[in-house]
Amino acid sequence: MSFVVLTSNGTFSLITGLRRSFLVVVAAFLAVGIGLAPANANPKYAGIVIDANTGKVLYNENGDSLRYPASLTKMMTLYMVFEALESGRISLSSRVPVSKNAAAEPPSKLGVGAGRSVTVEQAILALVTRSANDIATAVAEHLGGSERRFAEMMTAKARSLGMSRTTYRNAHGLPNSAQTTTARDQAILSLALRQHYPQYYKYFSTRSFRFGNSTIGNHNRLLGAVRGVDGIKTGYTRASGFNLATSAQANGRSIVAVVMGGTTSARRNAQMTSLVQRYLPRASTRGNGALIAKKNTAVAPATVAALPVVLPQRGPLPTARYSGATTASAFVSPNSQTGAGSTALGAMTAPVPAAPVPQPAPAFIPDQGASLAEAAPSPSVAAATAQTASIDTTTTASIPQSGWIVQVGTSPERETAMGLLTKAQERGGNILRSATPFTVAFDTGSATVYRARFGGFDDQRSAVNACNALKKKGIGCWAASATQ
Repeated sequence: MSFVVLTSNGTFSLITGLRRSFLVVVAAFLAVGIGLAPANANPKYAGIVIDANTGKVLYNENGDSLRYPASLTKMMTLYMVFEALESGRISLSSRVPVSKNAAAEPPSKLGVGAGRSVTVEQAILALVTRSANDIATAVAEHLGGSERRFAEMMTAKARSLGMSRTTYRNAHGLPNSAQTTTARDQAILSLALRQHYPQYYKYFSTRSFRFGNSTIGNHNRLLGAVRGVDGIKTGYTRASGFNLATSAQANGRSIVAVVMGGTTSARRNAQMTSLVQRYLPRASTRGNGALIAKKNTAVAPATVAALPVVLPQRGPLPTARYSGATTASAFVSPNSQTGAGSTALGAMTAPVPAAPVPQPAPAFIPDQGASLAEAAPSPSVAAATAQTASIDTTTTASIPQSGWIVQVGTSPERETAMGLLTKAQERGGNILRSATPFTVAFDTGSATVYRARFGGFDDQRSAVNACNALKKKGIGCWAASATQ
């Protein structure tokens, strides 16, 4: 048997026998290579696919490597809006004022003038479809009092959802070297949006909406083009590349997938299409899909100053300021059982966290055994004792108001204090796995210093034991009781 092919010079050639077998092998190799091109050819690439019914990771390439979220940021902005809607703090008809600062944001934008307003529902639709930066800032200022404060709230929410490597610095995703995430974290957020707010998740499937005399179309071209796709969000900056988070459901099967760092929107869309078509049929029809536990949170007050910021796990952390209560502190130095005055973290140094450097992506290797639960650290208890020493009286309203905390250092720079927390976690290992890191600013009268602390200890003994165990690793610390 023989067949005819078109050669590279435009002529036809008769292929038979061994030559045909060789070409079949070459063609198969090329097809595989084309399928992997986004990963192999692009060092910014990261991708993950998760079975939304079971939490099983079906595909993972650089899923835990730091990347820039770009406008995927607005998924968390919308999560915060949905939370406020559910709590009754706002309604779909509530007005969101657009400040001069918000109106000045660069495109993509809705173009609402300063001093005007939009409804919450219009804001949702503008974020979903046009990915409007001006509206994202307006929402942040409306719900958080300021965009900076809202970003701190977003980071806190990310930690509570298990997004351990995500830090927000703004509500829109415009370039900021400290605003980083991972493909896995964005998949977790996609699942949380679906699971926690199904009544509002439907907005992510909006193809277009009318605003004034204009029809605003959705940037997500997979809607209506790829079977099963029902959302979620696109994103792009020059630093991030082309990002896309996608949800797909069909025949009882359900997945969420994230692609980050695409070189063009077309290649990003092609890669996502390939992932959906490959892995949706492989997803399980069993499981209830309740993968992201919803935290019990009190309704946030209109003034954001009283909102506690508790950020477990790793990553750059927001700052809280003292105002209101007292803490009694027990100090353990690196070289003695008691001491007073030193809050240095041993000989450790804490450089300012650098912006993520895209890493070359490995060849495609399905991660068949991984699950969302693997990202959660396991708690452990340090077995040691220490003595209580001098008292440091401060005032605070933003740290935990009960239980005990451990302080590992102070610095005149917040970034350095955050670095101390990261270093302590890396060096302390399981000692701090169940602790919640945060920084607090304290006015000494002549300057502001930032204290690096871990909360989440139930009593004095557990805090002092942890501090003493840290001391054995060369980490100076305080064990502090937070009381009203």
